Amino acid sequence: MAESDYYDLVRQKLTLGPLQAPNHPKVLDLLKIFWDEETIKILSYFPPAGQRISLAELSEKSGLTTSEVRRILKKAEKNKTISKSGKDYGLETLVPGIFEAYYIARQDTEKNLRKSAEIFWWLFNNVDSLGEDPIARDFELFRPLLPIETKEKLIEIEKSVDAQTQILPYELVEDLINNNEFFAVIPCQCRLIGEMSGEPCELASADMGCFITGNPAQAMASFGWGKALSKEEAIEYLKKTEKAGLVHCTSNSIGGEHLMFICNCCSCHCGVLKLVKEHGYQTTAPSNFAPKMDPNLCAECETCVKKCPMGALSHPEEGYIILNSELCIGCGVCATNCPKNAIKMEKVRDTIPPKVKKIGNKLFMQMLVELLA
Repeated sequence: MAESDYYDLVRQKLTLGPLQAPNHPKVLDLLKIFWDEETIKILSYFPPAGQRISLAELSEKSGLTTSEVRRILKKAEKNKTISKSGKDYGLETLVPGIFEAYYIARQDTEKNLRKSAEIFWWLFNNVDSLGEDPIARDFELFRPLLPIETKEKLIEIEKSVDAQTQILPYELVEDLINNNEFFAVIPCQCRLIGEMSGEPCELASADMGCFITGNPAQAMASFGWGKALSKEEAIEYLKKTEKAGLVHCTSNSIGGEHLMFICNCCSCHCGVLKLVKEHGYQTTAPSNFAPKMDPNLCAECETCVKKCPMGALSHPEEGYIILNSELCIGCGVCATNCPKNAIKMEKVRDTIPPKVKKIGNKLFMQMLVELLA
């Protein structure tokens, strides 16, 4: 079998549920950075992403000793491009999956990190030319949480709308704060590859990144991958991201994973919001809220127009600020940044997220933890 055939075979195995690695030369170039020729031959014996294979079985299939197999896979394990549990190995999906773990750990050479960053950034910006969707267009992976202090300051219930008047905890970012004692911040992988490619985000640096809670937060901090925060520091950090115009995105579920992390996202670099805004995907489910303007308080400063990550607000030459509800994801960035408090977040629907949101047979955080273990 030719070398290129091994890479293509493994590429096809990086499929799980709604995710796949598109059949494109740039994707194959990326895999060649991750795995050398010796490694890819061993990976060709792996089952598809989401499944495991034992060291003994790899030895039997390859005809190599267990020591040789372990040696060959050591670099891939270190770089977090494969997962390992005990003596069992597995492939994971490309994005999300390998992408996040690879740039959280950053154990590869600086040259490889930059080369792969440039490829990832190209893929993020050229999704429509890949020939295949990297994620199913209607797979609602994430949803926004409303900003800190929203319940006290920014929510208004529209009595005429057939929606529950109770604001549920899973709709607010405070839910993460109230249900955890350990917090950490890790760099945003999406903004990081932009910086490495010479196209940094204008809203925030990569250091203003993802927010992790609980045991994963302790692990990230202990390995030096993240910075530990006290509860007070966590609250101030979240406020800082909101003022920068970032969106709190978490798992589109209510069964517990939404309490483990939020990605503080910009629509110019985020691999999820960018798909929604620029390519028409539905990878982010809107919240149950929408902004409501008070024309008596509005100073028409256009701060909300400039801050809106989805371009859902506009200001005609004559008239008030206009909301395009089809573009709005209900993130609350406009309301929390309004200097005149002229915007309230109004509950306009009562969509209940699913209990779990699995990618094939795995949760997003489960996949990430297995890669980083």
